[in-house]
Parts: sequence; structure tokens; C-alpha cells
Amino acid sequence: MSKVTYYGVLEQHTINNDVILRATEEICSLGYTVIDSGYNSSQVEEISKAFDMAYSEYVQRYGQSFLEEIDEINGVRLPLAFNQILLDLVFNETIISLVKCLIKGKFYLNQQNGVINPPGKRYNQDAFHRDLPYQHFVSSRPIAISALFCIDEFTKHNGATVVIPFSHKREEFPSNDYAENHSLVVEAPVGSFIVFDSMLFHKGGVNSTEKPRRAINHVYTIPYLKQQINIPNTLGLVHKFNDYQAEILGYKYQVPLNIDNFFKSRQSKI
Repeated sequence: MSKVTYYGVLEQHTINNDVILRATEEICSLGYTVIDSGYNSSQVEEISKAFDMAYSEYVQRYGQSFLEEIDEINGVRLPLAFNQILLDLVFNETIISLVKCLIKGKFYLNQQNGVINPPGKRYNQDAFHRDLPYQHFVSSRPIAISALFCIDEFTKHNGATVVIPFSHKREEFPSNDYAENHSLVVEAPVGSFIVFDSMLFHKGGVNSTEKPRRAINHVYTIPYLKQQINIPNTLGLVHKFNDYQAEILGYKYQVPLNIDNFFKSRQSKI
């Protein structure tokens, strides 16, 4: 790489070859980045097997015909509820460090969803959307960060994520011409995370291979945004987790049931 030269510059952002800071700069500017998870090949294989087991149990519990009827067959809602390995994925050190740099102050896991891009078929993530859908605003700082774990390699052939760079900085969806001309495919290796501002418009590409492309998406948000599914209610007793884990999972941010409970929550903070 040739040395960057410039003139007339009074200020410059510096990262000092820090992986997290580099990823932070790319997300704030472009809206997305690809970063290594830090897992070795055997750990990635364990996650892959755990995902398949969770999906099998998910379909068995809710029924394939029902899931097909409501267009939920190509995914798993809250797979962490089915397997400890997928719960541990929520606390990935690289991702938590990155989210801490992007969201100033408190944050928690808003949702975790398994995503399967089937070969040769459409699925419910193949249209452009934001991970905070139906919202047409932008914020000066991120309020939600998506971290898509690549169980399989993401390529242009198997339906890798397609993004519209910088679209997290504009309120409305761009014109069709702009979306077609400026969207790009984000290829990523097995075991990496595609991390992006959740307000970035993106979609799954067309899978023209013979195998499904699998991933697990995590959305971390400020606690003011309600969880997609109540995670504490799903997982049960808080004592199973340390304070750090309980906060990330949302145990400390549940809505009080009444005024008395609100006052109790205030007392606990004194």
C-alpha cells in the first residue's frame, strides 16, 4: 500500500493499528466492517453444530408447516434459548469491545436471530431493510449495532449480505437506481462477524449454490429500545448469570410491572 499523502489537514483520526478502532471508524463512516471473531476452527465447528441442533429442535417444537405458513422457516428466533454455545456467542469479547466503542453508555442485547439463506429460493431477509425496520431517522451516534456471525463463508455465490454503504446516514431509502448502482456484496470468511450500524440498509443476496448459507445475527441497542423477545423471561432466573452477563441480556432493564416495582428498582440503585 502506498503512503497516504495530504495537505491542508489540521485534524486527523488516528487508530494506531488497533483492530477495534479501525472497525469503529469503518462502521461510523461506511456503515459496516468485517472483523475476526477470535474463535479457532474447532470452536467455529462447535457453533455450527449447535446451530443445526437448535434449528432442528426449533422446527420440531413449532412445526414445519406452521413456520412455513408464517414465513419463519428459514431462521431461528433467539437460538441462545436452545444451546449454551449460542448463548456464549452473545458475549464474544471482540464484539462487546466494538459495541462499547460505538454505543456510548449502557447497551444490551436486543435480539439474536439465526438466519438461513436457502439455495435457489427466496427468504424473508432478501429485501432491503434496516434491523430497526420502519424507522426513517438517523442519529449522530449509533443507537443499535448488528453483528452477523458467519457460520459459513459469505460469498457472492451463496447469497452474502448486500449493503448500501453510507445509507445509515440518510433518513429515506434511496432511489431504485441508486440502490442498484451503489449496493455491494460483503464477502467474509467462516468465523468472522459482519458488523454494521443497524440503520444501514442491507439484505441477503441470492444463493445460487446447492447448500444453505447460515449465520447468527445479534443486535445490541441502547436499553430504551425494547427487546424483540423478552430474553430474561425466556431464560428464567437471573442467578444463573453474573452481573455483567445479566446486564447484557437485559435483566437490569426490564419494565417495572407497576409503581411499587418501579420504586423497588429505584431503591436498588441507591
